[in-house]
Amino acid sequence: MRTEDLIKALDADARDEAMPMGRAWWLAVGVAMAIAAMVFFATIGPRPDIMPAMHTMRFMSKFVFTLTLAASAFALIRALSMPGASTRRATASMIAAPLLVVLAVVLELFVVPEADWGKRLIGSNMMICMSFIPLIGIGPLAIFLGMLRYGAPTRPVLAGAVAGLLAGGLAATFYAAHCFDDSPLFVATWYTVAIAFLTALGALGGRFFVRW
Repeated sequence: MRTEDLIKALDADARDEAMPMGRAWWLAVGVAMAIAAMVFFATIGPRPDIMPAMHTMRFMSKFVFTLTLAASAFALIRALSMPGASTRRATASMIAAPLLVVLAVVLELFVVPEADWGKRLIGSNMMICMSFIPLIGIGPLAIFLGMLRYGAPTRPVLAGAVAGLLAGGLAATFYAAHCFDDSPLFVATWYTVAIAFLTALGALGGRFFVRW
């Protein structure tokens, strides 16, 4: 059988499942969000001053970054899980979140005195950030890797890495509600490190558990 025939056959099988892949992914995200919420509220929960914080641009910008990452990763992983589906547009959308973070960092460097850059970058919750984003995201990552097994990705390592990005975006969104460090310098550094850990874990999961 030629490669293109095999891909078409796998795509047809994926479409003929009891639940269409598109609907299944939405269900998976719903379950993942519920798991992440349970872990978040059972451990750290939102910051006490969340209501006043919501009126500040720095606090709300964190959610713009994390939700943009989650949305773009969701679009890409759906495409990657179905053989033959085009990934060009979804792949291009992955640049949106990094660009927003870079723009926010540049603005921060213009507004904040240079003497305060290091303090803003280090923050006060560095270790908590790098611990709880992976903790909140590990359950969703397991859900997404399971969904990839339900599909038939032709690039399992890449698909697993994107699953880690999606889990990281969701986990970081919850963690942002607790985090007292609202500076884009902090977000660009430590949120990225924590999400990168889940991305690497997802790539390993794709390598060893998402095979057909």
